[in-house]
Amino acid sequence: MQNSKARVDVRLNAIVDPERAGGRDLAELARLCAKGGATLVQLRDKKSETRAMVEAARTIKQALAPFGVPLVVNDRIDVALAAESDGVHLGPDDMAVEDARRLLGPNALIGMSVKSVADAEAALVDLIDYVGSGGVYVTSSKEQKTAPIGLEGLARIVGVLHRRAPRLPVCGIAGIDAGNAAAVISAGADGIAVISALSLAPDPAAAARSLCGIVDAMLAKRGT
Repeated sequence: MQNSKARVDVRLNAIVDPERAGGRDLAELARLCAKGGATLVQLRDKKSETRAMVEAARTIKQALAPFGVPLVVNDRIDVALAAESDGVHLGPDDMAVEDARRLLGPNALIGMSVKSVADAEAALVDLIDYVGSGGVYVTSSKEQKTAPIGLEGLARIVGVLHRRAPRLPVCGIAGIDAGNAAAVISAGADGIAVISALSLAPDPAAAARSLCGIVDAMLAKRGT
């Protein structure tokens, strides 16, 4: 049975990364995204030392507190625990979901990257709270080891996940901006995960508001 926590709101998952922050302080960037309507923030940092990551996560969590927006840490269970973040987001090469759940406890948020139908069929849907599926489009925000799955690939993955766990939220990720966000929701996603379209925008709060408006309009059209 899928876990019974409140359903995670993935309408706008803002990913903040020091390599793609446009020179902005990460906590300030996260605050601006939340001010504009981001519903979830993920800290992704592949290069910083552990102590610096923990401090960054603590500062971001503090910046998000007035908005009630949860923070998850990409990959790093140790950083999530030390910073008392709301959870983690795990990729296929990270710690096994069952081990992460055991370490973090039943109340932590655990997100998982799902890149194929086979991954969707194998996912431990009773142990996770949301899925990031992609890359939907080509992106420059991270190295893509496989070709983009496109909208059809996303639709197939969402179909499998929602068949197995109808309430499991799925957000599309990679290369998503105001020009293609509507198509991602039309393909079945419950939200979008965004990096550059927020962090490199002249006004991240305004960019977040625009993206939220697009997502909400498409979800309303879909009747969800």
